[in-house]
Amino acid sequence: MENFLKQDIQFLTGVGPVRGEILRKEISVHTFEDLLYYFPFRYIDKSKFYKVREIHPDLPYIQIKGSIKKYSKIGSGRGKRIVAAFGDETGTVELVWFKGAKWIPENYPPGKEIVIFGKPSAYNRKLNIVHPEIEDPSKIKKVRSNLQAVYSTTEKMKDNYLTSKAISKLQANLLEMLPAKFSETLPYWLLQDLKLVTLDLALKQIHFPDSVRDYKNAELRLKFEELFYIQLNILQKKTVRKTEFRGNKFSSVGDYLNSFYKKKLPFELTDAQKKVLREIRADLGSGIQMNRLLQGDVGSGKTLVALMSMLIALDNNYQACLMAPTEILANQHFMSISNMLKGMDVKVDLLTGSTKKRQRDSIHEDLENGSMQILIGTHALLEDVVQFSNLGLVIIDEQHRFGVAQRARLWKKSKVLPHVLVMTATPIPRTLSMTLYGDLDVSVIDELPPGRKPIITKRFHDNQRLKVFGFLKKEISVGRQVYIVYPLIKESEKMDYKDLEDGLESIARAFPPPDYQISVVHGKMKSEEKEISMRHFVEGRTNIMVSTTVIEVGVDVANASIMVIESAERFGLSQLHQLRGRVGRGAEQSYCILMSGYKLSDDGRKRLETMVSTNDGFEIAEVDLKLRGPGDLEGTQQSGIPFNLKIAHLGKDQQILTLARDVADKVLEEDPNLGMEKNFIFRKYLKKGSPNQVKWEYIS
Repeated sequence: MENFLKQDIQFLTGVGPVRGEILRKEISVHTFEDLLYYFPFRYIDKSKFYKVREIHPDLPYIQIKGSIKKYSKIGSGRGKRIVAAFGDETGTVELVWFKGAKWIPENYPPGKEIVIFGKPSAYNRKLNIVHPEIEDPSKIKKVRSNLQAVYSTTEKMKDNYLTSKAISKLQANLLEMLPAKFSETLPYWLLQDLKLVTLDLALKQIHFPDSVRDYKNAELRLKFEELFYIQLNILQKKTVRKTEFRGNKFSSVGDYLNSFYKKKLPFELTDAQKKVLREIRADLGSGIQMNRLLQGDVGSGKTLVALMSMLIALDNNYQACLMAPTEILANQHFMSISNMLKGMDVKVDLLTGSTKKRQRDSIHEDLENGSMQILIGTHALLEDVVQFSNLGLVIIDEQHRFGVAQRARLWKKSKVLPHVLVMTATPIPRTLSMTLYGDLDVSVIDELPPGRKPIITKRFHDNQRLKVFGFLKKEISVGRQVYIVYPLIKESEKMDYKDLEDGLESIARAFPPPDYQISVVHGKMKSEEKEISMRHFVEGRTNIMVSTTVIEVGVDVANASIMVIESAERFGLSQLHQLRGRVGRGAEQSYCILMSGYKLSDDGRKRLETMVSTNDGFEIAEVDLKLRGPGDLEGTQQSGIPFNLKIAHLGKDQQILTLARDVADKVLEEDPNLGMEKNFIFRKYLKKGSPNQVKWEYIS
């Protein structure tokens, strides 16, 4: 069976070399097994046959048994079409084809009994069905069920007649050719405990279910298995790490932390910060390598927690480093940490791509002789030449922007694995956290420091722009600064969105010098130009910063109190929330203004409504996950989400995921190494892996 499923897809009946290449390129179906695991996204009920007299334009897809009375060709040019009068004993309805229908009269002559399937509509007060599917009742394969599966297809596939129906036919061909039953991938005791159907039944019923109940049972079985093996993999690695990977024991809390806490703390810690620090201190003192994820909304005080964790490392004679994804962010961390440590005898430095050679050489020397205690930097920290004397704690900010292999290089800069604290300002829903970061312990800072006012978010249409400009002028007149963010730099032929170049002209007209000064920042500018423009805004020499999303993660400007986002419907929820977090850094009331057109998709409307209704990053992340799935939430193109879900959806299958995790937990609690005979299948399938198996040891 295994060899059969590994065959190239082009050798399946009905495919061939041309279609095989399209399936490979368009939907990554390379083998028979890939096709089998290309699941439908919905089903159409074909259990009922309608009579012609019962149909009306408001019905969904329907099927009728009858025959064609006559064909006729009507119209010319683009309006040219084939029309057939189709009927049964109760009446007739028009069938219409605009293209690709020359073969229909040859294959389905008048008088021959056929089954048609399509959506009824009305044209010139006459009922018709445009481009219906036609089947010969005598040739309908037995494997086909009453519920017809609908598969995702691309335009290129449709152009080559690889429609959803064609995919269904290929699935039927494949299932008819099977040499044996599918080998079970879950033990019998687990199937019984959870009342799950067998893999053999699930794979057949997911493509050709006999009833709604059948496909629901098949779907549950396949979703559970997919999520269970991900959880078992993560949790087993976590178990192994906690037993085999020792960490440096930070047994004392000394002068560095105590003097900072008593004399330097800029404000009272929130209860959430205190709780997180207790969790981190427990990890650092356990003798086991810490691997902790620190989640906290923009401005919640993660940097302060990171600094206090680094001071514990210093108290135990270890060095610490903090790695950020951009020079702007690394600079920001360096400035704020240096300010907080002012007057204390702590040596901190900054290493980025822009650091001059003489300064680099000095940093390398101080790191190796141990006099450098805290190093903050970008990817430059990963270079082989950067060697620490005694690295004890690694902190990574916005870690999804670093590839897993890059992160792994930091661990190798220490004799004993350093403790790891991963920080993110992107709130991660619990389901995604359990899956992406399931091997990490999770801490959450879920309250803002005292004195911060919630940001007021409003939505305006393009024709209300003058009103918005009036509001901006009023705020600027009392000394505030404004961000205006565009999705595009230049006008696009393909997308009807506002662009920075065009917007800058109208802003310059509405806010002329010398009363107003404007900074511009976008991705195509040179680094030095961006830095100068940013600095002018930070220092208050400009009132308005016009930019693309390069400021999504960037400098904190306490005086900037308004964020205007143009074509806000163009952005994802996670990105909108990050952009909004650029304001509200000071004590003044801050505002986020979402500008949009009138034509919005349902998802676009939902995103903007969510932004207006809540400031809670976790609530926003949950909605984002439901709308989009996990794809973009954590910048997975950079980090490579370590799995490709075929059927489960992290936003919609929370209960199944929780069940899968609980079962995996219980299995490993009883049998950490999966050595028991009853867990033989788990061992076999974890070892075998999957086509997109992860190198989990590289995940921080």
